[in-house]
Amino acid sequence: MSLNHQKIKALCFDVDGTLSDTDDLYVQKVTRFFPRFLFKDPDHTARRFVMWIEAPGNALLGLADTLGLDDEMIVFINWLSLHRKQSSKNFLLVPGVDEMLRQLHGRYPMSVVSARGERGTMTFLEQYDLVKYFDVVVTGLSAPHTKPYPDPILLAAQKMNVAPEDCLMIGDTTVDIRAGKSAGAQTVGVLCGFGEEPELRRMGADEIIKDTTKLTELLS
Repeated sequence: MSLNHQKIKALCFDVDGTLSDTDDLYVQKVTRFFPRFLFKDPDHTARRFVMWIEAPGNALLGLADTLGLDDEMIVFINWLSLHRKQSSKNFLLVPGVDEMLRQLHGRYPMSVVSARGERGTMTFLEQYDLVKYFDVVVTGLSAPHTKPYPDPILLAAQKMNVAPEDCLMIGDTTVDIRAGKSAGAQTVGVLCGFGEEPELRRMGADEIIKDTTKLTELLS
């Protein structure tokens, strides 16, 4: 698959694993619990483990996507979003994302489409002064259903005044790709977060890039 660049009129970004990075110091600390004789790539395994801990909603959505338990899991995740105590720990930014957004700003309407709750999403965006780049912010409870349903992308497209099929969904999980495809959008999978290339390709990602900052080059 490959992108139809002429159809791309707006961008939709996931947050966890796409704009927001893991705590690398924490990854270093837990890597020793994943010995090389049991794990082919202990660093990578530790990174995913840390991401699961820091963003349990994404981990649960990925599990639900694998097991076919979307409805049941989404009810639980919505409850978790409302009742989970927010961590006081600062979020981290994928290196170079701020510059990438600066370069793309003005070329396309841009939105955040996250399964994270509104408070956590806005805390992250405000911490790194990213709010100014986005025309729309859609969070886990903004639409009747969250990803992998198409509702959040359809809502973002409506608010950006573009057709869903003219959007490009950028995310790191099968949940992001599936939501994009269900909405009729094109999709890009990034490998700096939760997802693995084979599963993202199986779900139908139109392109795969190493990390989100490569989007500038992809769209040039």
